[in-house]
Amino acid sequence: MRKALPIIAALVATLALFFGAAFGFDASAVRVALGITPPLDVPYVTTRSAMVDAMLDMAQVAEGDHVIDLGTGDGRILLAAARDRGAGGLGVDLDPTLIEDAREEAERLGLSERVTFREQDLFATPLAEADVVTMFLLPEVNLRLRPRLLAELRPGARVVSNRFDMGDWRADEIRRVSGYNAYLWVVPAQVAGEWRLEVDGQAVPLVLEQRYQEVSGTATVAGEVRPIAAVLRGGELRFSFELDGERRAFAGVVAGERLVPADGAAWQAALVSE
Repeated sequence: MRKALPIIAALVATLALFFGAAFGFDASAVRVALGITPPLDVPYVTTRSAMVDAMLDMAQVAEGDHVIDLGTGDGRILLAAARDRGAGGLGVDLDPTLIEDAREEAERLGLSERVTFREQDLFATPLAEADVVTMFLLPEVNLRLRPRLLAELRPGARVVSNRFDMGDWRADEIRRVSGYNAYLWVVPAQVAGEWRLEVDGQAVPLVLEQRYQEVSGTATVAGEVRPIAAVLRGGELRFSFELDGERRAFAGVVAGERLVPADGAAWQAALVSE
């Protein structure tokens, strides 16, 4: 009887995988219950093709982009990014069966040199090299990841999520696909602090406040404090305020502690204090 137990377990697992594929059951949960797979942060649910396409469109995935797919499952999002958009990247998941499936599909499609699938905890995955992060996780997992996404990804990197948002980090775009939401965020540069703007021979102190990509602030002109209207997208900051009797608009790219004019205009700004 003892010799038969592993055979029975294997048979049950095989049947679970078969019926999971046929009827949409969560076969990964069965593998966890049988001890085949370690406990997962997120149960495996497939992402539909229409959602995959929408996510890649929203993130503007293009040739040469490095995509990191967190909780990759069978790898379909990363494989589509490589096959259809010319991207490369890494997919991570704790389910060894799904990772093996993804590797086999990458081999079949001739994409093995551009994509890597790794059995790895998504919370232990470095993110700094990503141009795009894709994910279909759970709300609480998204919130746990949020500080790392903001801290590790470069300004302008894109994050796209199937179904679940990031709490009070407002999405830059929401798209409805087959009854579910897809969310896009563009990682913002850090611009909060006191800046010194030099324009038209004047030194104008700026104070910027920031919550994610939402920026507000003031400019002090000839001792008068004036409100600033600002829009931050990735590493590009556009702002305007009243100067010399007219509304002046500025567009700059954040370069460390400097704002570099995006249009070659004759002004400059430097961070004085965070």
